[in-house]
Amino acid sequence: MDKPTVNYETMIRITKAISMIRDPEEIVLITVEGVTHALNVKGCTLFLFSPKSHELKLAGSYGLSNDYLDKGPISALRSIASSLQDAQPVAIFDVADDPRIQYPEAAIKEGIASILSVPIIIGEKLIGCMRVYTAEPWEFTLNDVNFVQAVAQVVGMSLEMCRVNKGLKDSIDILKTMRDPKTFKSKRRTPYEGVPISVGSDEVPQTGA
Repeated sequence: MDKPTVNYETMIRITKAISMIRDPEEIVLITVEGVTHALNVKGCTLFLFSPKSHELKLAGSYGLSNDYLDKGPISALRSIASSLQDAQPVAIFDVADDPRIQYPEAAIKEGIASILSVPIIIGEKLIGCMRVYTAEPWEFTLNDVNFVQAVAQVVGMSLEMCRVNKGLKDSIDILKTMRDPKTFKSKRRTPYEGVPISVGSDEVPQTGA
């Protein structure tokens, strides 16, 4: 699989698209679709953390089937838990042979080979995580991780602003104001207006590296 070079231009376009939206469901949709296309991977999900149930609640996804998304509740204590507990990105190279995966059979059936999990933290508060899925074994580079971390931070702040503006007590309550994230489609814009599918080599400044 050819990895596109993710540069500042890609990041600027994604964050600009997010900044123009006030509806949380559209923010999530723009984000997961943008990360998927920018990295040229199989899919991306965004989960919000429920402190009451210690579960990760799906806020939005792109590129993954409903069968995989409906595989069962996602436990923050069992599903790549170290990413949430240590507040650090965690890369899973082989989902078929890693005990940190909660549903390895479902991942294999879905055709997922590798996963990157990045926590979303606002201040000192964990509000969720973003996960990137690849169809082939993928050694995530520092550039990949930094890019996803940056996008996760931006979308986290956007969702936190939605929470504050709506007077919600907890970030997970945002989900209660959203339609089904698996079926939501915006009627006000194209599915991914204004954000590039990928950045071509001719758009990337050459550094000689």
